[in-house]
Amino acid sequence: MAKSATPWGPAEIVDEVTLPQRSGDRRFACLVQLLESERGERLVRFSYSTGGTARRGPVTLRARDLERLRQSLAEHPRLGESLGLPG
Repeated sequence: MAKSATPWGPAEIVDEVTLPQRSGDRRFACLVQLLESERGERLVRFSYSTGGTARRGPVTLRARDLERLRQSLAEHPRLGESLGLPG
């Protein structure tokens, strides 16, 4: 599994939902990742991606994006459980 740096130390990315988005000609994606620290603590990270690279910054979701996230969580039960939104 892929590793990721967090403010609490290194963690593994154990699950991920990618929501493609578009605004005019711009294309990007929102990433919702379930991370697990070396101590077994679950972390959820929201980020956005351009060209496949995760970026820092605010993440904005429209109501229809949230509905797509809810639908996607049916295939990602651990992530949904961590968000309190079981699929």
